Amino acid sequence: MLPWIEIDTADVPGGGGQLRLKSRGQEFSIMLGSNELMNSRLSGSEEALASLAREKIGDRPRPAFLIGGLGMGFTLRAALAILPGDAEVVVAELVPAVVRWARGPMASVFKGCLDDPRVTIYEGDVGACIAAARSAYDAILLDVDNGPDGLTRASNDSLYDHQGLRAAQSALRPGGVLAVWSSGPDPRFTRRLKDSGFEAEAVSTRANGKRGGARHVIWLAVKR
Repeated sequence: MLPWIEIDTADVPGGGGQLRLKSRGQEFSIMLGSNELMNSRLSGSEEALASLAREKIGDRPRPAFLIGGLGMGFTLRAALAILPGDAEVVVAELVPAVVRWARGPMASVFKGCLDDPRVTIYEGDVGACIAAARSAYDAILLDVDNGPDGLTRASNDSLYDHQGLRAAQSALRPGGVLAVWSSGPDPRFTRRLKDSGFEAEAVSTRANGKRGGARHVIWLAVKR
């Protein structure tokens, strides 16, 4: 079996530790300490984040998506595959090196999706994008951590508390959806979403889609 090779490292702003990009043949992994945050062989639940959100909002003219977390581009690619040509997709990525990796060593994974004319890359905190927006997005997709409890960065918690959820409400258009990826269930977060004025449900999905893998959760919270 081929050994893992460390390609590069990058510090997470705000004292969130250090990301490590590793490869083994054509397989890539992004690690935080001993935790694997993402792997290029597992894309099913990240793709579902986009497809489920699209189903919730239905067909709208010039739909606008905000994706929090570039990762390995699976959510972005899935969104581009199902959105019309006049869509707008903003991707907020906190760690500039992740964007650099997407255009460099992981270019084969991203397949040129960053060059799609519908895409705008914002290198910064997705929370800032949300806070600055008013009825700007039809969907906000968050995959910036392992779920509502921040693993990579404690300040991610502010996206999921009552204040952060109210900010997401303001940033969404009527009937818009906040979709949140998580590695596991959290009934308290479901209650927070409902308390914050969303119609919310938690959907179970698999890490490798129809091929199985670990069970993940995606919350779909619709602005009333």
